[in-house]
Amino acid sequence: MPRLLGVDIPGNKRIETSLLYIHGIGPTRAKEILKETKIDPGKKADDLTADEIRMIIEVVQEKYNVEGDLRREVSQNIRRLISIGSYRGTRHRRGLPVRGQRTKTNARTRKGGKHTVGAVRDKAARAAARK
Repeated sequence: MPRLLGVDIPGNKRIETSLLYIHGIGPTRAKEILKETKIDPGKKADDLTADEIRMIIEVVQEKYNVEGDLRREVSQNIRRLISIGSYRGTRHRRGLPVRGQRTKTNARTRKGGKHTVGAVRDKAARAAARK
């Protein structure tokens, strides 16, 4: 398992797919990186030479913001939105969808599981709910 930028990438997969395990590198960027370094995308990650790994690391570090730096930048952006009191910041703070999605139905990923609100019908259940 080769290690790139502090991330163990799977060695049994094609390098084109293995690069996707690095936060901030998607399919398009992976292809761009391999084109720039002139590495065959079909090559397995275990078959990379030390020189090829070094070339990939150099290209990623000089051109792209990945892993810890990217995570830090995103969290700082969210903190900034919250601190200035913007609409998007308040949505982040409340844990609701930020990008205009409906919340009357759906939105369960952001809102969490359903919480039933209302009266309990039978006396035994009402008594148990009071305790």
